[in-house]
Formats: sequence, C-alpha cells, structure tokens
Amino acid sequence: MASEAKTYEGSCHRGAVRYQVDLALGPVVSCNCSICTRAGTLLVFVPADAFQVLSGSDALGDYQFGQKVIHHHFCQICGIRPFSRGKDREGRDVVAVNVRCLDGVDLDALQIVRFDGRSL
Repeated sequence: MASEAKTYEGSCHRGAVRYQVDLALGPVVSCNCSICTRAGTLLVFVPADAFQVLSGSDALGDYQFGQKVIHHHFCQICGIRPFSRGKDREGRDVVAVNVRCLDGVDLDALQIVRFDGRSL
C-alpha cells in the first residue's frame, strides 16, 4: 500500500548530484537485469514532471546498453546511480528513481516487488 504523496530529496554519495521527487512511496522494484543486479538498485517509477535535478547536472554521466532506450545516469566522480530516464510502455517520459539514494527512507520498511528484467 502506498504512503501519502510527499517530496523527497536524494543524491549521489558525495552529494554533488541532488534531486527532488514527488511521490507516494509504495512498493519498490528489484529488477534482476544485468545492470540492476550489479548496482543493487531499488526502483520507483515517476512521471518526468514529478522529478527535478537540483544540482550537479554537469557531474552526471550517461550509460546506455542493449536497446539503448534507458539513460542510466551516474555521478562521474563517485559512480553512484541515483536515477535513470526513459519512457513507459505508452511512450511517456518517466524517471526510475533509485530509492536507496533518497534521504530519510527506511529501506527495511519497504515492500519489494521482484521484476524479471533478465527475460526482456
């Protein structure tokens, strides 16, 4: 069950890349694709207009692989992947936020939903 919508802030490890996102934090996705498995991300997907980079855009790198439809952003100094950008199945711009990078979230309280990205 989703919590009440609120604004969260998040960052890379060193804090140079900072962002905010408006969301009702409910179940989060643990994907088993090759990149998510290695990075250990827990994801929540939001419309692009619910997300804003506050600082550090110039420090972000962009990695794409496979079909090259998702932009996996990472801090070029510390290597942390705070979010990715892409499109949902209806073609709308979305952001996949790494919940592990959000400030003040109790990771142990999250409901985790498994997604078989390896099979895509």
